[in-house]
Amino acid sequence: MSADRSRLAGVLVPLFSAPSTESWGIGEFGDIPALARWLHRAGFGMLQLLPVHETDRREASPYSALTAMALDPQFISLRDVPDFAAAGGEAAMDAALRHRVAQARQSPRVEYEQVRAAKAQALRLAFERFVDEEWTAQSARARELQRYVEAQSWWMDAYALFRAVRAAERDRAWTDWPEGLRTVHPDALAAARVDLEREVLFCQYVQWVAEGQWQAARRAAAPVAVFGDFPFLVTLDSADVWMRQDEFLLDASVGSPPDEFSDTGQDWGLPPCNWAVMAARGDAWLRQRVLRMAALFDGYRVDHLVGFYRTYVRPRSGPAHFLPADEAEQTAQGERLMRIFLESGPRITAEDLGVVPKFVRASLARIGLPGYRVLRWERDWELPGQRFRNPADYPPTSVATTGTHDTSTLATWWESLTAEERADLAGFATAHVSGGAEPGTGDPLQPAFDETVSDALLDLIYGAGSDLLVLPIQDLFGWQERINQPGTLGPANWTFKLPWPVDRLDEEPEPAARAQHLRTLSVRSRRAQGLV
Repeated sequence: MSADRSRLAGVLVPLFSAPSTESWGIGEFGDIPALARWLHRAGFGMLQLLPVHETDRREASPYSALTAMALDPQFISLRDVPDFAAAGGEAAMDAALRHRVAQARQSPRVEYEQVRAAKAQALRLAFERFVDEEWTAQSARARELQRYVEAQSWWMDAYALFRAVRAAERDRAWTDWPEGLRTVHPDALAAARVDLEREVLFCQYVQWVAEGQWQAARRAAAPVAVFGDFPFLVTLDSADVWMRQDEFLLDASVGSPPDEFSDTGQDWGLPPCNWAVMAARGDAWLRQRVLRMAALFDGYRVDHLVGFYRTYVRPRSGPAHFLPADEAEQTAQGERLMRIFLESGPRITAEDLGVVPKFVRASLARIGLPGYRVLRWERDWELPGQRFRNPADYPPTSVATTGTHDTSTLATWWESLTAEERADLAGFATAHVSGGAEPGTGDPLQPAFDETVSDALLDLIYGAGSDLLVLPIQDLFGWQERINQPGTLGPANWTFKLPWPVDRLDEEPEPAARAQHLRTLSVRSRRAQGLV
């Protein structure tokens, strides 16, 4: 579908957080339509997901991708795979894995190890049946797979070979592969394609299944638009870096300078782009990524936007530095790359949070790319009192929100505020409703986050001047549990699940009632165009 460019309300829900009663303990492609139906009834026109590209089986973070192109098989709905059903379905799996599926379904958090192990076996069963009954006979479905592989060969060839070799090497990183494969020598690659032909076909089959389900789910989600998340980079051990080694700085890593999350900054362990080499090749890799995202999503958020202007590089030896180093070069590079995004067609938003220099935000305003306005951080930081800014004054070309996947929830944040800060926001909320109060003069909303506080703050942010509003789903219900805490490792990160299966949202009293209230806010703030 084509994304509406008018005022719009959306919800940030990681796909892994939204399982149904039928899925295997994790949100799946087949669960998107049920979630979209509830969003539509609640007055939302957009579903914002986190990245859905394939990650290593040992990784929980969706920002640690093995590929910038392929979808993650963990999101495949096995109930919708005809080859799996024909192979006997869950009953054909061994008892230990069936037990894992049952555990994953019952767990209040995403159990990645159980989910991935079970789905890996299920997809193998499905593939073997497909080869025996379809591929060998060159059936109509076999020809569909062939057409898909041919159409997607511009990224599929490298990805499928990478995954096949990686499997043969028992998941060792490509930096540890034998010489010819490690250095992508043509003779070694040609031999691997022959030796690993069946495994290459398996990888192609899995992506064919995944994309078929994805596109069907996206169509069924309409009129709710499905937005993706464009990660700044991929991991060192990825198909992209393996095939484009000279386009990355393999002796350094990307991070961020000191900010509120870390006094020393962060080291993400991702290989920086060799911007000069990429530019000499017409930014071909970025253009391919943009083309792929345009084929998958109605719009998308560009993560770590500032990194495209200037990357914070941490060499293995020597001091950290920005690349490029000069502001004029940074501006020229950033705007060149931003034009590639803007010309791709889908609606684009820019995550411009953290330590972002003023010239970058000025550049975004100049080229018309909407950055984020996070309620808690929109303050007059350079003035006495550091008062909050009125959301009604946020520019139309921006994204209003109460938080991100990396922040504490609205409820947690509210209870950390001082009485003066609560009064400041209460004044805006009163003015929003009555038009009569001055900022900072309202009666402070109580320190404890309850339904009254939640409704007042949501009403305030819905009234923001921003054309686009995107709210984390936790903040719709006043929950405390967050998605991720940057700079930490632990079982709470990236494992959050909704308390109800998405196919029962209309049956449960709380989400059913909440949908009615949220729809009222969308209508009142003129964010429900095309939905009513």
